[in-house]
Amino acid sequence: MSVLKALRHDVPASIVVFLIAIPLSLGIAAASGAPLMAGLIAAVVGGVVVGLFGGAPLQVSGPAAGLTVIVAGTIATYGFAATAAIVALAGGVQIVLGLARLGRAALALSPAVVHGMLAGIGLVIALSQVHVLLGGDAQGEAWKNLRDLPAQIVGSHSHSTLIGLLTIGVLLLWPRLVKTSLLPAALAAVVIATGAAAAMGSDAKRVDLPDAPLAELALPRWPDAGPGQIAVAVLTIALVASIESLLSAVAVDRMHDGPRANLNRELVAQGAANATSGLLGGLPVTGVIVRSSTNVAAGAKTRNSAILHGLWIALFVLLCAPLLETIPMAALAAVLVVVGLRLISLAQIRTYARHRELPTYVVTAVGVVATDLLTGVGMGLAAAVLMMLWRLVRCEIRVVPGDDSTWTVTISGTLAFVGSGRVARALAGIPEGGTVAVHLHLDYLDHGAFQVIQDWREAYGKSGGTVTVRETHDGWFQRATSGRLGEGKTAPPRRFGSWTQWQDRDRQRRDAMEAGIREFERSVAPLVRPHLAGLARDGQQPEQLFITCADSRLVPNLITTSGPGDLFCLRNVGNIVPPYGSGDTSVGASIEFAVNVLKVSTITVCGHSGCGAVQALMKGAATIDGSLGAWLRLSGADFAECDGEEHCVTANVAQQLVNLRTYPVVREAEAAGRLTLTGLYFDLAEARMYAVDPARRVREPIPVDA
Repeated sequence: MSVLKALRHDVPASIVVFLIAIPLSLGIAAASGAPLMAGLIAAVVGGVVVGLFGGAPLQVSGPAAGLTVIVAGTIATYGFAATAAIVALAGGVQIVLGLARLGRAALALSPAVVHGMLAGIGLVIALSQVHVLLGGDAQGEAWKNLRDLPAQIVGSHSHSTLIGLLTIGVLLLWPRLVKTSLLPAALAAVVIATGAAAAMGSDAKRVDLPDAPLAELALPRWPDAGPGQIAVAVLTIALVASIESLLSAVAVDRMHDGPRANLNRELVAQGAANATSGLLGGLPVTGVIVRSSTNVAAGAKTRNSAILHGLWIALFVLLCAPLLETIPMAALAAVLVVVGLRLISLAQIRTYARHRELPTYVVTAVGVVATDLLTGVGMGLAAAVLMMLWRLVRCEIRVVPGDDSTWTVTISGTLAFVGSGRVARALAGIPEGGTVAVHLHLDYLDHGAFQVIQDWREAYGKSGGTVTVRETHDGWFQRATSGRLGEGKTAPPRRFGSWTQWQDRDRQRRDAMEAGIREFERSVAPLVRPHLAGLARDGQQPEQLFITCADSRLVPNLITTSGPGDLFCLRNVGNIVPPYGSGDTSVGASIEFAVNVLKVSTITVCGHSGCGAVQALMKGAATIDGSLGAWLRLSGADFAECDGEEHCVTANVAQQLVNLRTYPVVREAEAAGRLTLTGLYFDLAEARMYAVDPARRVREPIPVDA
């Protein structure tokens, strides 16, 4: 990409990010109890230093709400000058971590703990800043802020309250009323609140900046504390800042199609920025998701946007400081209240509930609010370890009676000695003399649990019963019995394939569907039940609309290695997409539902070798009578210049992509960058997928190791 083309996108994006960074930086400094200039210094340093040397080109760095509680506590303990020195030392630790290539190691921390920590921090920020919004003073601890909040609300009748409520109202309504991103909600809210305060003649407390910003930089001073206390403070800021920056970089990677983040390089750059910010008297710097997502949404293409946004802040502070001093502190507090509450993400809560990690998230958040950040994170880590141990020793046992003294026992999960008692009790309840099928869906089986099953199996056989053991994967039981003569014969698991591959032909002809359903409920359902239960509860959110042929040999989930909830499939004879307005509405209904309701990001048309519909079209659809001929004629593909069946299938896929763009919903979504159209060709004989180039109407191999 040329420099001029990049700047054409980066300059407007940098201005948008600059506008949102000003109020956030001032508000975070105020909430931390630091000089307001410290927030602006961190914003400038984060933009320029990380922008120049960072490994995540589109990430924007600056002071972060997630560190507010830590910084406030550090300032209260050591003073701001000493806190600046601690920030500089934390930057040095980050540089060492990055040079040691530990960037990805920081991501080993459970995301539930990290997001629970951020949620707790957000609640602490909101509880403290709501007092400032109401014209009062924030207490040092969250529980004190919560305790004093009712009295503060009852006694609040100042202009600060009106200014703060007006700011919150604008923050919430602005994105709904104004669709352009060129004027961010935070900036609009602060500007409107400042104008309202001036119109009211309010004497509410306002921003206070030094008359000569460069002459009054707060130089760092060595903390008056022991080495152990200093080390704890340094490591706390370094680790939390690193984790937040790396998580933000990973999240930003999902928002764009440009180069992926180099996390180790990003960590070194974050350390350099913190070292610089601390030496200049600034707040800690991290990668911040609010400014980064705004940067991507505003169309930034390179790191120039982040660098320029830092330069704009520096110029504004030096040349337009009097404008900043007209801003009421209540407006900044209101911005921080909304930012803090937005750290509590309902989408994340639903995700962790679906993955059964909500206890870890809640314990961390409550711990941060009720105690302090380190204790809260420690509680969250302990909860995560306990949850992991609970999963490791947890198994599900189902005993289902059948007809004629038959029983089915299904054991799923991890079976260790601590679960042996439950297994023994369940097996002991099966009457003697029956026929028992034991289905094992285990990711681990230790010797103690194996011995319980084996001893019961031998005893049940001696009492006249029959026991068959089947394992769906890993084969723990089979390996444990393989050295014992005459034992351990397990029924072969049902491998993926057609009915004729795992049933005898007579049975396949009679009741293949019923037998397949029973096999699914025995072997597959226990494995997919938790995932399907989540989909049933939360609804479908597929990533793709997959349009392919109705040919029975083509199995979409098999050839894409996808599972339930991944693909919204549309299958018909010849994977045809009739042009918009052609008279057929069934395909159009699926397309509109996928794009407008399901919000899919990709529509894929997949053809295949040996397609009967294409073969018929090659012979001439006009000669085919009835519904089939009418349907095939909707293809619109021209096979006059095709060289063989393979080329015709490829041309058909390319034509259907053309037909897709006749639909207004597709054109609008594609123009907005929300939708991508792709074509595929699947060779049945090779079991290999090819990409279709619609412009040249040729297929190209997809590298196996891509």
